[in-house]
Amino acid sequence: MPRWLPRAVVLVLALVACFQLGSWAFHQLIGLLVNILIAFFLALAIEPAVARMAAGGMRRGLATFLMFTAVVVVTAGFLALLGSLLAGQIVAMVEGFPGYLDSVINFINSTFHTDLSRLEIQESVLRSDWLRKYVQNSASGVLDVSATVLGGLFKLLTIGLFSFYFAADGPRLRRALCSVLPPAKQAEVLRAWEIAVAKTGGYLYSRGLMALISGVATYIVLAVLGVPYAPALAVWVGLVSQFVPTIGTYLAGALPVLLAFTVNPWYALYVLVFVVVYQQFENYMLQPKLTSKTVDIHPAVAFGSVIAGTALLGAVGALIAIPAVATLQAFLGAYVKRYELTRDADSSTSRPRRRVRMPRLR
Repeated sequence: MPRWLPRAVVLVLALVACFQLGSWAFHQLIGLLVNILIAFFLALAIEPAVARMAAGGMRRGLATFLMFTAVVVVTAGFLALLGSLLAGQIVAMVEGFPGYLDSVINFINSTFHTDLSRLEIQESVLRSDWLRKYVQNSASGVLDVSATVLGGLFKLLTIGLFSFYFAADGPRLRRALCSVLPPAKQAEVLRAWEIAVAKTGGYLYSRGLMALISGVATYIVLAVLGVPYAPALAVWVGLVSQFVPTIGTYLAGALPVLLAFTVNPWYALYVLVFVVVYQQFENYMLQPKLTSKTVDIHPAVAFGSVIAGTALLGAVGALIAIPAVATLQAFLGAYVKRYELTRDADSSTSRPRRRVRMPRLR
């Protein structure tokens, strides 16, 4: 046996064990890493405001605390307003449900010549097996719902703490990172940090602008139809459709459709058609052009980055894909050497097309 063979076997086994241990640790910490990534982009989003307040003489920690307080107050106020709106409308719908059911039953009886009654339908539903199973499953799933809520609160607390640290100690964090790098690498890290702040701010600006456009369009439609609470519903549609990726549009459009149904069932259909048509307009015309201008990337790249981010990290990847790709593109653009176009290349790309005249048929 060669002398190097036992050492090679031990080395291979050690490398395999290290790989398995690293893979296990990565899968165990993937949730924490995603939370840190979200917190980092949130810190980049509030970095311009915190830096401006710190430049005015305020302590950076106090400026970060004020920004977080403002965000929490606005979010809590919006949720409280929305909760009161939902509670009132749910009570109204529950009280008016027998009337809606009677109108549907009368329509079915007059159209199909049947003899249905509301009492018979209610008794059949209450005595059905699927309702009993649903109640049992709901009772057994209370603990699961409570655990999910507690897990979500813990995740929000983790993201808030990390984002506060990244924003409040941003300069100290950059100094600690640059202290272990040579001078040339330090300049690259600082430039990448500045680009990330600018691109993230531009992305949030584009989302805010699209939320404003969506909210105004929704308010106009709801006001014309006479749907109650049109301003609150417009704010709901604008914020949820833009800042909740993937399912935000459907979640935002469900509430106006539901409230329009309480006024007139046909109004609910009109609102649903408006939501679908506006979503197509936003996806194929408004969002690619606006996003490409604010974060300076091609519309096709923006659309592809959202798809790739969703495939990698789900909803989180869809939310941070565009600013991440814009930052990477701007950072790598400094290393791409560009040349002047030759006369032939310039003329071939800018030459107008000749019009071919077709002979007229007599």
